[in-house]
Amino acid sequence: METEVKPNEEMVREALKEVIDPEIGVNIVDLGMVYGIDMKEDEVKITMTLTTPMCPLSEYIDQAVKEALEVFSSLQAVDVNLVWTPPWNPSMMSEDAKLELGFW
Repeated sequence: METEVKPNEEMVREALKEVIDPEIGVNIVDLGMVYGIDMKEDEVKITMTLTTPMCPLSEYIDQAVKEALEVFSSLQAVDVNLVWTPPWNPSMMSEDAKLELGFW
């Protein structure tokens, strides 16, 4: 459902929880793959990583991030900045994700 509301960082973070890593089955926010959300006027820049630089799903996740943010019609541009530093590791996951994946 599209909304005219100008999103803030928390709204963007919540929308990104709809992006599920298909290999792991957990959303990219709870996996700790979203490092930053930079809001400027009608643009947002998502700085994120993947679980591995060789992830075969990088294009899929990039597109899924952009589609998840289409609910905010006020956003004119979504930039996904994929970084590898710091490298992702399981300690970056939320407590919920760790429980879901049995990391205890």
